[in-house]
Amino acid sequence: MSCDATSAMLDRIEQDNVRFLRLQFTDLLGMPKNVAIPVKQAEKALTGGIGFDGSSIEGFVRIEESDMVLKPDLSTYTRLPWQPMDYAEARFICDVQKANGRPFEGDPRYVLRRAMEDAAKDGYVFNTGPELEFFLFKMIDGRPTIQFQDVGGYFDLAPTDLAEDVRREIILALTEMGFEIEASHHEVAESQHEIDFKYSDALHTADNVITFKFAAKTIALMRGLHASFMAKPIYGICGSGMHTNCSLAIDGVNAFFDPDAPLQISDTCLHFIGGLLKHARAITRVANPTINSYKRLVPGYEAPCYVSWSASNRSTLVRVPAPRGNSTRVEFRSPDPTCNPYLAFAAMLTAGMDGVRNKIEPPDGVDKNIYRMTSAERSHAGIDTLPCDLYEAHQALLADDQICQALGPHVLEALTSVTNAEWDAYRTAVHPWELERYLATY
Repeated sequence: MSCDATSAMLDRIEQDNVRFLRLQFTDLLGMPKNVAIPVKQAEKALTGGIGFDGSSIEGFVRIEESDMVLKPDLSTYTRLPWQPMDYAEARFICDVQKANGRPFEGDPRYVLRRAMEDAAKDGYVFNTGPELEFFLFKMIDGRPTIQFQDVGGYFDLAPTDLAEDVRREIILALTEMGFEIEASHHEVAESQHEIDFKYSDALHTADNVITFKFAAKTIALMRGLHASFMAKPIYGICGSGMHTNCSLAIDGVNAFFDPDAPLQISDTCLHFIGGLLKHARAITRVANPTINSYKRLVPGYEAPCYVSWSASNRSTLVRVPAPRGNSTRVEFRSPDPTCNPYLAFAAMLTAGMDGVRNKIEPPDGVDKNIYRMTSAERSHAGIDTLPCDLYEAHQALLADDQICQALGPHVLEALTSVTNAEWDAYRTAVHPWELERYLATY
């Protein structure tokens, strides 16, 4: 980091009247963490980093190798707009390094950066644009509930209520933090909302996903609501997804567009789709990382559960939306907003680049509603299914050498530990459904 850049940033911090700095990073589960420092420590943080104990962070390191350093990324600086100006706070997103200055292999941001550097060897920049859905639930006695705040439906223009106000405040806050908001609307389910922001390179976008969730939860809590990004909080209605639009660019030109090709999508785009489909079951482990995620990936609720693609069919895992030219993109529809975006984007890019480099041809696109096809029809069409639970998804990940290599042994070992602990706790728990079904009968 140059002295001029550091000096300019220190001047900006002073101009913003910042009193405290939050040095943010993300654990393996995609949870934002931070070390807060007074502004007097800003120069030290920007030049040498700030040390912290990594042994207490999920999926990081053991006690005997716990010394870590947070190195702020100057491009991520932003003031937190919900804090009063008299006690202004700002944040940096940080890269996590070892004490010797080398990148920490368990830092999700480093995993994505490494995948992007690999794609850059072929001249590609990976761009992503996620669409995050979330619920706004009531808080009662200081605890989150699943009580709806509004009763609107898809694209409803409902009378102004607390949920609508909170969504507007979230948008205003994100705009102050540098987001370019493209659209927002009420989603299908009651109290469910979506806010879409402009695409960017995958690292910047992953940073934005973490910031988006952090800001939404903070502002909702300040207004007595709980913003939940849980994949399927309520049985019988649509869950929350994070459909991710993605594309490759070379020298700023969209590599997925070919005006002379069928559907005007290039061979690069088709091969990228082929890679996504080949590795879809392994990607599922990081794109859908919780036990609850698999309650969303079932037929009938707009979430994909079959490994297939189409130019327009929304029952497929991958579709190519209508816009062409520089807007040509592939929409990967399985991720949900509980995922760690750094790991999910790294897995998607690795899969797509395998397709591009090895010219993997996708099967024929599926134009029929797959939910209405029989299992025999799906089998005849060669349509595989996504994993039906977290354990199956993790086994699919372990069987995929390329995705495992992209994540690295440290992350893979930590994911395995998390999966085993989650699965054991889940499979041995006695669920209320079981009591209702069996207690009086047996």
